Amino acid sequence: MGTIRMTTAQALVRFLAAQQIEHEGKVEPLFGCAFAIFGHGNVTCLGQQLYENQSVFPTWRGQNEQSMALAAVAYARANQRRRIGIATSSVGPGASNMVTAAGVAHTNRLPLLLLCGDTFQSRLPDPVLQQTEHFSNPSLTVNDAFKAVTRYWDRITTPSQLLVSLPQAIATMLDPADCGPAMIGLPQDVQGHAWDFPEAFFAPRVHRIRRPQPELADIEAAAEALRRAKRPMIIAGGGVVYSGARDALIEFAEKHQIPVVSTIAGRTLLNDDHPLHGGPIGTTGSDSANHIANEADVVLAVGTRLQDFTTGSWTVFRNPDFKLITINVGRHDASKHLAQTVIGDARDSLLQLDKQLEAWQTESNWIEYCQKEKAAWDDIVNSRTAATDTALPSYAQVVNKVNYLTDEGDRVITAAGGLPAEIAMNWQTRFPDSLDVEFGFSCMGYEIAAGWGNKIARPEHESIVMVGDGSYLMMNSDIYSSVLTGHKMIVVVCDNGGFAVIRKLQTNTGNTAFNNQLEDCTTERDYPLPRVDFVSHAKGLGARAEKVTHLNDFEQAFARAKAADRTYVLVVDIDDTKWSTCDAWWEVGLAQETDNPSIIEARDNWEKGRKHQRRGV
Repeated sequence: MGTIRMTTAQALVRFLAAQQIEHEGKVEPLFGCAFAIFGHGNVTCLGQQLYENQSVFPTWRGQNEQSMALAAVAYARANQRRRIGIATSSVGPGASNMVTAAGVAHTNRLPLLLLCGDTFQSRLPDPVLQQTEHFSNPSLTVNDAFKAVTRYWDRITTPSQLLVSLPQAIATMLDPADCGPAMIGLPQDVQGHAWDFPEAFFAPRVHRIRRPQPELADIEAAAEALRRAKRPMIIAGGGVVYSGARDALIEFAEKHQIPVVSTIAGRTLLNDDHPLHGGPIGTTGSDSANHIANEADVVLAVGTRLQDFTTGSWTVFRNPDFKLITINVGRHDASKHLAQTVIGDARDSLLQLDKQLEAWQTESNWIEYCQKEKAAWDDIVNSRTAATDTALPSYAQVVNKVNYLTDEGDRVITAAGGLPAEIAMNWQTRFPDSLDVEFGFSCMGYEIAAGWGNKIARPEHESIVMVGDGSYLMMNSDIYSSVLTGHKMIVVVCDNGGFAVIRKLQTNTGNTAFNNQLEDCTTERDYPLPRVDFVSHAKGLGARAEKVTHLNDFEQAFARAKAADRTYVLVVDIDDTKWSTCDAWWEVGLAQETDNPSIIEARDNWEKGRKHQRRGV
């Protein structure tokens, strides 16, 4: 076997460049892009190799390590986990900035490759600039912080370790069950160390994402449980998207006449006018889906990790005969709450379950009930999203405007704050894959960075970011990144004067409004309340921008944004007193002992919802 002498950095990048992915007969590079801010720890060795491989995956320069990694997360999501983005940083704070992004990828089961500079393996120059010293453990660096938020973690202390580490990292990121971020620590000196690598290590390799098959016995048991059901329901989650199981799901539901409700991650699997779509479920969902869940005796949860916003902290299932069946490629997610499990690929599991059920269908009166509930919910949505002659619109009204101004292929991106619930409740799906709502890690600052990453992944379509003023102030520098690199976005800034959704939670639980809205913040100023001029700020970052002062003007402003040659920011003031709600409970920590009568009242009301909470069975 022939060998070739290369440095660690050379071998690393050459190996990554040789990896390919095949899907439906199309083969393309597995790693489609890299994001880098260079410093000591990744510039002298790794940076040169990224430059020399620009033809395989271009390297884009961001302004913040966290936002670069978030852009890479959105890139993977836009590619339905089939292509991966790389983010690299220098040592110390550059690396630790990316820990939050790793948390987003880990929580949402998304691939992300982090290449983090590290201190010298020789320790001869110690302590180096940006090195945090641990007196009793000299091997500990800030890169160890990634262990809590990565699926695969390694530090390369000698070049030969790449032979084992890199294939394992890729296998993890492409595993449908264990998918998540991988972090490779690269000590500064080891990056430049040379070794005789086997030439075969760099041979092109075509990867395919596996479809683990379910056990026949589990399929048969699930079919038997469904056949006994009088009021079955399907919960469709993000795993349906990643499996490419949308068509199989719809055909399964239609053949067997089972209503389908969706999680946030599965929100656009069914068009809203589909006769079997019951709406979004849970705390950020709909009365219709939650009422259907209240009555359902068998729930088939497909590709969802059943987080608390989906289950209403496990209060939405109220039928005493309730039975949970899960289809999930991940054992951990499938086995929650003593579910009857089908562990396997969502698409193939649905196809096999369909064969077992043969011509079985639910009773028509159950479908009629579900359709009546959905029609009532549609009336509520239409009423609160209706455009009115107002200069201070609600979130719902702005969401509705964006909803019907998007074209097929466009994607709306949002994350933490009030917008995830407002979009989940009020979005009327007309096109699949039209939303990217990061509500697993609920990461403020994801939105604009993700818009940039989404545009890199899908350059032919509009990348539309909806972001609150709080998240905008937390992380906005990728407006400049998008202008710098030529990846145009539309950014809709919904300005409610602070962290209004948390103020709502604060006051709804009997607490005093404090430190969320600007007017409630602690201050020593003796001048009027300052408000950010988001239009001027965005223009200062190189974008086009305007303020929409009246809801009636939004459509024309959005048309100007679509026609613009670069990122365009629309600023809209939002009424922070108007919120969309649904019939669902959510558990938050409330004081068991207090003298505050408003908190006592809120706690007592909260306890009324707790009586419906399932205890793990």
